[in-house]
Amino acid sequence: MTAQKGDILAQRRGGSGFARALALGLLALLVPPLTIVTAFGIAPGTVPSDAQLRLVREPLAMAEPAPMAEPAPRYIAQERVLRGDTVAALFDRLGVSDPRALEWLKSDATGRLIFRQLVPGRTLQAETGADHELLALRYFTGPTSLIEVTRAPDGLRSRQRAIADAPRLVYKTATIQSSLFAATDAAGIPDAIAMQIARIFSTDIDFHTDIRKGDRLAVVYEMIYESGELVAPGRILEARFVNDGHTLDAVLFHDDEGVESYYSLDGTNRAKAFLRSPVEFSRVSSGFGARFHPIFKNWRAHTGVDFAAPKGTRVLATADGVVIGAGWRGGYGNAIEIRHGGAITTLYGHLSGFVPGIHAGVRVHQGQPIGYVGATGWATGPHLHYEFRVAGIFQDPMRVPLPKAEPVSAKLRPQFERIADEARATIDLVSSSSPARFE
Repeated sequence: MTAQKGDILAQRRGGSGFARALALGLLALLVPPLTIVTAFGIAPGTVPSDAQLRLVREPLAMAEPAPMAEPAPRYIAQERVLRGDTVAALFDRLGVSDPRALEWLKSDATGRLIFRQLVPGRTLQAETGADHELLALRYFTGPTSLIEVTRAPDGLRSRQRAIADAPRLVYKTATIQSSLFAATDAAGIPDAIAMQIARIFSTDIDFHTDIRKGDRLAVVYEMIYESGELVAPGRILEARFVNDGHTLDAVLFHDDEGVESYYSLDGTNRAKAFLRSPVEFSRVSSGFGARFHPIFKNWRAHTGVDFAAPKGTRVLATADGVVIGAGWRGGYGNAIEIRHGGAITTLYGHLSGFVPGIHAGVRVHQGQPIGYVGATGWATGPHLHYEFRVAGIFQDPMRVPLPKAEPVSAKLRPQFERIADEARATIDLVSSSSPARFE
């Protein structure tokens, strides 16, 4: 091959003998003695048939993985601000037991804003640890802003910030088969929204006894997102509940004082001066009138209604008023009595305890927690005994006519009519659709 390369090189230089000799000399200098120049390759796609394959197993030393620490438990709860609420009362409902955090909020410039801006209808969300200590707090001051408190290694920190994402609207329908919560669960409606539904319609529907199989619900509500992540359910904007053939509508609107309230489409307030039930999601275990007494084993007049519920269930004031007594009251056990307008008083008996701050002379508001279900006094099990008196005469709390709250004012009527017309068109469309969600 060396001679051939020399011939080729000589031919390119003209083919003379001298050139051939020169080429051979150069190749001799370039190629060391006893060196054979070769070239070989394997064509793509071919494998030699005599190739030997051998599996080699060798142990590799690997470090033992460190056991992963169990993440500390975090619990998230959410509540809506009620009329007359305090931050302490909200902490109690949220399951926060952290007096130092409450005191820190009072001393912090940003944290103090939560105390000053407790507006009914707004949402407060808390994250707590295993010992009910506060880990994070979010108070949604509006659809686009919040006050946030977080726990860092050096203590609590607070800030105000905007929610970048606009609330997403969700449209859903549900049909009652057994209960409100079963229907909303089946439709994928969050529990926080189901609770709002119950509150909005509770003055017309007793969700313990009045709902029927086949009742239908339509609702438009917000879901609050931030950076694509779900933060919390928001407010119900419009809702319709068809109960035993009767249609009830609700639309969210700001009243004269800027407070959000729910109104029927004709402008009447969905709220009434009194709640029908002082206990959320319980059942009537003993009605008003004569009954066979379970302790004294004789027939006696039952002057109120008993609501069976687990011990510790919150008891709510059914209307605005002034507490005229809170303490032990014979057969009633721990009891609270409230005076309302129009010579009306209500009594809440057999309580296991009182909400802090509830005592004679204090003013309470409708829906405000005042005590907890118990079995004190003449009681065979945990329940609430609730009485309703007009001028000292006992009335059946489940049947007495309840007056409505104030309707939309004349000044705001044109603005409300525009919102009500839009709400009517939307809720009609949602109600006529199949049970589904549209975002």
